[in-house]
Amino acid sequence: MSSTNEEKGSDPFFKGLIGPPESEQELLSRAWDVAGLTLGELGARVGVEVPDESARAKGIAGQILEKALGATAGSRAEPDFVELGIELKTIPLDAAGKPKESTFVCSISLAAMADTDWERSTVLKKLSKVLFVPIEATSETPLRDRRVGRAYLWAPNAEEETLVRTDWERLADMIAVGDVEQITGHLGEVLQVRPKAPHGRSRRRAPDEEGAVQWTMPRGFYLRPAFTASVLARLRAAD
Repeated sequence: MSSTNEEKGSDPFFKGLIGPPESEQELLSRAWDVAGLTLGELGARVGVEVPDESARAKGIAGQILEKALGATAGSRAEPDFVELGIELKTIPLDAAGKPKESTFVCSISLAAMADTDWERSTVLKKLSKVLFVPIEATSETPLRDRRVGRAYLWAPNAEEETLVRTDWERLADMIAVGDVEQITGHLGEVLQVRPKAPHGRSRRRAPDEEGAVQWTMPRGFYLRPAFTASVLARLRAAD
């Protein structure tokens, strides 16, 4: 998609004037407006260059959408659209329209887990309301040519929240009593714990079984692909 210099001068994307959306409807309208654009086209609008190789571009789709939609949280442990309490999650989809991978929710503060309950958890804060933005992610399509799909706003229903909460409480209990090294990606029906670090040498403090300090790899909470697939299917059916 090409733009004239005049169009660029009047487009708030190019001026860097995209402020935070003032309502859910404004956020949805912005998300729907960019549906159909490629990551390369949208990246050019917000000043983010899309690398040719996807291996060098981890998180680039989320970075582009945050800029395009006016996210405000930055690196804080808050929903991306702080004023609206809405988290942004890009979902890479395969050729069949199914999520290709687990969806990162948040990093885990291992040392603080014993003093955290579900109602005050970052997982609940992040997942209370989520804007899911599907991204085409077939391997034969170059990263810059992958298109943004139609966005959906999700608030977990009672059944979905119960599933996430049950997994969170079990995993949080294991971390709190020092069993963090016993947690594998196989635990959790819809929510799992996985390593979250740039390399295997990264370490964080966590309690051990005796209440002393142990050093372990940083970890994060992730939603399983089957769960996000069921969420998207429900949202599409209700659309």
